Amino acid sequence: MIITDTHTHLYSEEFNQDRNEMMQRALDGGVSRFFIPAIDSSCTASMYDLEKKYPENVFLMMGLHPTYVKDNYLNELKHVEEELAKRKFYAIGEIGIDLYWDKTHLKEQQIAFRRQIQLAKKYKLPIVIHCREAFDEIFEILEEEKGTDLFGIFHCFTGTHEQALQAISYNMKLGIGGVVTFKNGKIDQFLNQIDLSHIVLETDSPYLAPIPFRGKRNESSYLINVVEKLAHIYGLSTEEIATITTENSKIIFGI
Repeated sequence: MIITDTHTHLYSEEFNQDRNEMMQRALDGGVSRFFIPAIDSSCTASMYDLEKKYPENVFLMMGLHPTYVKDNYLNELKHVEEELAKRKFYAIGEIGIDLYWDKTHLKEQQIAFRRQIQLAKKYKLPIVIHCREAFDEIFEILEEEKGTDLFGIFHCFTGTHEQALQAISYNMKLGIGGVVTFKNGKIDQFLNQIDLSHIVLETDSPYLAPIPFRGKRNESSYLINVVEKLAHIYGLSTEEIATITTENSKIIFGI
């Protein structure tokens, strides 16, 4: 059984004490494909180190996270462009709009989101979208940019059934992780109405650990709890969930 974690921050300092052991637990549990989103330029070197250590398992994205869009965002976008010109990445991410913590830089977030979508189109790459309290703002830009050259993943999807269908209409897969196991997560109530071809798995580790680990540090080995929940929702075996969602990730990332 091959399970794909389409979104994990393996370079997080929360793994500094036991990263090798954490990775081995994931590999032992069948999680063997890890897609790593960028945050800003400060994580680039750590991402490259991870790739060098796990060349068969770790696949990198490049991008500027919306909550890291500050006054220096143009310099950060320049870094994204320079890295993309140097080597291969598998997606532009994570990018998007986040209005949960701070609305101060909404305009700059919108500019950064658009610019990075254009980069994704230039390099024929998928985008991985971070959206928090910003569905309307995200959809407005996706509507303007929609086309066969726009595709990717709506990371950590927590919207409504209608928002799920709208995201899918823009060629986005839904990134499903620990939230689907929460009693108040709500997405489990309509997910069986979404064809499994639109779903990929993720942890967003070290964040959003599934039940029964909620509130603790998340890690990729816990993805099996998400697989088991989806198997229950869809009435399929865990092996079928793993196989279909991994194939979906290959369609998006090309590997």
